[in-house]
Amino acid sequence: MKIRLLTINLHKGFSPLNRRFILPQLSRCIHSANADIIFMQEVVGENIHKAAKHGDWPAKSQHEYIAGEAGFDHVYGKNAVYTYGHHGNAILSRYPILFFDRIDISTNRVEKRGMLYARLKLPGRGAGLHCICLHLGLLHRSRKKQLKKLREYIQDMVPGNEPIIVAGDFNEWRRKKDELETRLLLKDAGLELYGHKLRTFPSVLPIFPLDRIYLRGFRVAEARILNKGACGRLSDHAGFFAEVEQLPAP
Repeated sequence: MKIRLLTINLHKGFSPLNRRFILPQLSRCIHSANADIIFMQEVVGENIHKAAKHGDWPAKSQHEYIAGEAGFDHVYGKNAVYTYGHHGNAILSRYPILFFDRIDISTNRVEKRGMLYARLKLPGRGAGLHCICLHLGLLHRSRKKQLKKLREYIQDMVPGNEPIIVAGDFNEWRRKKDELETRLLLKDAGLELYGHKLRTFPSVLPIFPLDRIYLRGFRVAEARILNKGACGRLSDHAGFFAEVEQLPAP
């Protein structure tokens, strides 16, 4: 069974440097990938200030706007809450979402971070597919604590013989293997296919592999970043697309 995946930081629907509101263009780019599961970060659930300023601001939350009429099931988890709104992570799926959970992984009062867990029902499969969308902190010491929380959550929630996908904005520029790969035996999609992690930031000229897709129970058939043509120079992060094939259960 092949599954098409996409992770993208929406940058709250604005272009790099916040010059333009480009959510409609971002939505078209996302749908052009024809992904089955979409992991999104910096998704605005509500912002009354921006809604009053921009005439094309959607009446729905950004993840519901992107889901549109495509029939995606979707879940959202708030990371940052303020007086005029909130933003966070979202997962869109062509497969039914059976259960979801939002986990606060903030390590300080300035950076509000979280991860969103969803268990999906795949057709003809007994076990569910476990998905985690996350947005890690800017500081290395914060990311170390957050990865520890992620590892512990996976060990508690995901049986070792069931497939899992962890995707999102890791804010990690280092290219060496991390504990998801060494301790949980997850595979980075870019590293698995090409021998190096794919660079996604900044989207205009990607240098750093900040956005990643980690897998267990899958073979990677395709992996690429979306920063050309209609998908160029939209968010400050390039989207990361992968097509994967589920391996037989051990």
